Amino acid sequence: MKRLSLFFLIGLLSLALIIAALTFYGLGLRPEIEARFEGQRWSLPAIVYARPLELYVGQPLTPQILEDELLLSGYRHEKPPKSEGSYQRQGTVMTVISRGFHFPSGFEPSRGVTITFGSNGITAITEKDNNEPLDLFRLDPARIGSFHPTAHEDRIVVTYEGIPPLFVKTLVAVEDQKFFNHPGVSPLAILRALLANIRAGATVQGGSTITQQLVKNLFLTNERTASRKFREAIMALLLDSKYSKEEILTTYVNEVFLGQDGNRAIHGFALAGQYFFHRTLADLSLAQIATLVGLVKGPSLYDPFRHPEKALERRHVVLEKMAEAGLISPEEQIAANLEPLFDTEVRRDGFNRFPAFLDLVRQQLASQFQEEDLKTNGLQIMTTLDPRIQFKLEKNIHDGVARLEKRNRRGGTEASAIITNRDNGEVLALAGGKDPVNQGFNRVLSARRQIGSLFKPVVYLTALENNYTLGSPVEDTAVNLPTGQGIWSPDNFDHREHGQVALYRALANSWNLATIHLGMDVGLEKIIEAAGRLGFPRPITPLPSILLGAVEMTPFEVAQIYQTMAADGFYTPLRAINTVMAADHSLLRQYGLTVEQRFEPATIFLLNYGLQRVVAEGTASNLQRGKLADEHLAGKTGTTNNLRDAWFAGFSGDHVLVVWVGRDDNKPVGLTGSSGALPLWERIMTDIGANPLILTTPENILWRRIDRITLAATSDDSDEQSMLLPYLAGTEPQPIVEEIPPSMTAAPSAKAMPPPSQVKTPAATTTPQPLPPVQKKKGFFDTVRGWFQ
Repeated sequence: MKRLSLFFLIGLLSLALIIAALTFYGLGLRPEIEARFEGQRWSLPAIVYARPLELYVGQPLTPQILEDELLLSGYRHEKPPKSEGSYQRQGTVMTVISRGFHFPSGFEPSRGVTITFGSNGITAITEKDNNEPLDLFRLDPARIGSFHPTAHEDRIVVTYEGIPPLFVKTLVAVEDQKFFNHPGVSPLAILRALLANIRAGATVQGGSTITQQLVKNLFLTNERTASRKFREAIMALLLDSKYSKEEILTTYVNEVFLGQDGNRAIHGFALAGQYFFHRTLADLSLAQIATLVGLVKGPSLYDPFRHPEKALERRHVVLEKMAEAGLISPEEQIAANLEPLFDTEVRRDGFNRFPAFLDLVRQQLASQFQEEDLKTNGLQIMTTLDPRIQFKLEKNIHDGVARLEKRNRRGGTEASAIITNRDNGEVLALAGGKDPVNQGFNRVLSARRQIGSLFKPVVYLTALENNYTLGSPVEDTAVNLPTGQGIWSPDNFDHREHGQVALYRALANSWNLATIHLGMDVGLEKIIEAAGRLGFPRPITPLPSILLGAVEMTPFEVAQIYQTMAADGFYTPLRAINTVMAADHSLLRQYGLTVEQRFEPATIFLLNYGLQRVVAEGTASNLQRGKLADEHLAGKTGTTNNLRDAWFAGFSGDHVLVVWVGRDDNKPVGLTGSSGALPLWERIMTDIGANPLILTTPENILWRRIDRITLAATSDDSDEQSMLLPYLAGTEPQPIVEEIPPSMTAAPSAKAMPPPSQVKTPAATTTPQPLPPVQKKKGFFDTVRGWFQ
C-alpha cells in the first residue's frame, strides 16, 4: 500500500513538473505570439496604381480602348453586369459597374453607368438604373504593381465582417469542422489522421486544425519533426486561449498561401479571388468559393491556371462536403458542378506589367520614403501612367525594332523611349527596352549614351540669348581646333562645306561646322550653364566636342531638357507620382506641379521655331510625308560617331517623346537618327495622337522676310528664295535703301529714289509661313506665361 502511495506521489509530482515545464515553456512563447498578433501582423507591400480614367461626353475614346483599360484593371465581362468590377459591351454601347475606391479626394462608391459611343468618341453617359445623364464618370485605377518585402508576399487584408458567412462555413466544413469548439488542437482529429495514415502506409490525412495551420504559417517552418509538431500544438493552445475564434479565422483568411504569380506569392483569399476570378469575396459564386477553399490542400497542385482538370476535381470534393454539411442544396451542388472553371475569358490584369515605369516610381519615392516603408506599410501610390499610351508605346517599340533589324540585317538592336505631358511634365509612358514587359536593364533611366546632335539646340539657344538671331550668318567652313590629343578637325555628315548660312538653316540641317563656329564664339561655359537651366543635373567638362553632342545622357535626362524647351522655357521636374496615401487611405504626400521660368519666352519661341524648321525642311523632314505633316511638330535628330546611337527627341502640342536606338555592347547599330529613331518616333506619335504644335507668339516678336542666299531683308514675298522669320523686337533686319552716288546729286533723283515715306517696308505679321494658323485651346503654360509677361 505504501509502495502504491509512493508511486502515486511520484507520478503526481512528475505530472506537476511536466505541467510546470509546459507552463514555463508557454510563458516563453506568449510574448512572440502576442507581438505578432497585436502589432503589425504582415509586411504590407506598397501598391502602385495607374492614373484613373475619367470619362466625359465628347472624349475621343473608342469602345475598344475603354475595354482594354477595363481588362487591365481586372474587370470581367458579364451578361448582363450585376456586380462591382463587371462590364458588358454591345456594339457602341458599354455598361460598366465600377468598384468603390478610396481616392485622395475621398471614397467613391460603386456606380453603374451606360456609355454610348459615336464616330468621334463618347456621346452620352447615363446612370444604369435611371438613365440620368452624367457629366463625368471616374473609373477606379488599374493596380499596376507593388513593392514587396524580401519574401515577395502580397495580400489584400479583409476584416471578419468582410468575409461572407458562406465562405466561413465552407472553410470550416472542409478544413476544421470543430473549429469553433476545440481549444486550438483536436485530439480526435489527430487520432483519426494517425489511423488513416497507418492504414494507407503513407501520410494521406492531416490532423492540424485551422489554428495549428495558422501557427505553422506565422511562426514555424515546414519541417516534419515531433519537436515542431509539439511546439505547434503548444502555440495553438496559447493562441486560442488569448484570442477569439473570429480573430484567428480572420488572420488565417488573410495569411494562407494560395498561389504564385511569377515572383509574387498570393496570400489570403481576398487577393486569390481577385487574381483568379477578378472578383471580391462578396462577389464569388458557389463554385468559385469551392475552388478557392480547395486550394488550401495544394496551391500548386490545384492551381486553376496551370492544372484546370485537377482544380475541377478538387472543387467537386469541396462542393460535396458543402452539401454534406447542409450549406447548399443538392440542386445548388449540381448547378455549381456544371459551371465552367472561369466565368469569363482568362486574362491577366496589369499587375507588375510595367517594370520600367515601376523603377521610375521607386526612384522618385526614394527621396521621401525609406525602403522599409515601401515594403511594409501598405502605402498606396497614385501615378501618372496612362495605360492606353503605354500599350501603344510598347507595341511600336517592339515591332519597330523588329522592322529595323530586318531592314538593316543586323541583330542585337535595342530601343527605349519615354513620353511626357508637355503641359505638366507627367511621365505618361516608358519603355526600358524592346521587350518592355520583361524586367531587366532599364535603358531610359540607366543607359548613359552620347546624344550627338540632340545637344545642338542647347548651343543655338545660348546663341539666341547672346545677340544672335535665326537669320544671323554663320560660317559652315572647315575648322581645326587644338586639343590635348592633337588637332581636332571635325566634318559635316555629308562631308561638304556650305559656306555662310543662316543660323536657322544650320540648326535645321544639323551642320557640324557651323555649330562649332557658333559655339566657340558664344563660349562653352555659357552653353554648359544653359544645359543646367534646361534641367541636366550633372557637370559637363568644357571641351569643344560637347558642341557636337559628346555628352552622355540617359533618355530620361534628354526628356527633361526637351520638356523645358517644349514648355516655353518653364522648368518643371518630370514626375511619375501624383499622390501617396497610407494604408488607411489618409493622404501622406501630394506631388504638386513645380514651375520655374528659366528662359525668356521670346528666346524659347525662336528656338522652337527653329526646331519646327528641322521637321519642315531639315533632317527630320521625312515627317512631312506621313500623317503628321500638318501638325507643325518640333524636334531634333541625333547620331553619334560610327553610327553607334540613333536619337530623335521632339514634341507635339501635347506630348514630348524621346526615342533612342542602339546596341547594349556599344557596337555600331548602322542607323542614323533619321533612319533609326525617327521612324519609331513617327509611328508612336501617330498612334497615340498628336495635336498641332502652335507656338504662342510673344508680344516682343516681329516677323520679317529675308533672302535665303544674301540673308538680307527683302519685301518680295513672291521670291522662292525668301523666307519669313521671327525676330526679337530690335534685332530684326532693316530694309535695304540704295544710296545715290554724290556725282548724281544734280540728276533728277526723285524718280530713282522715292522719299522715305514711300520706301516699302516689310509688314509685320503674327503668322509664320509656311505654317498656317491653327486654333488651339489655351493650355496650362499659356496661363503661366501670362504671369511673367
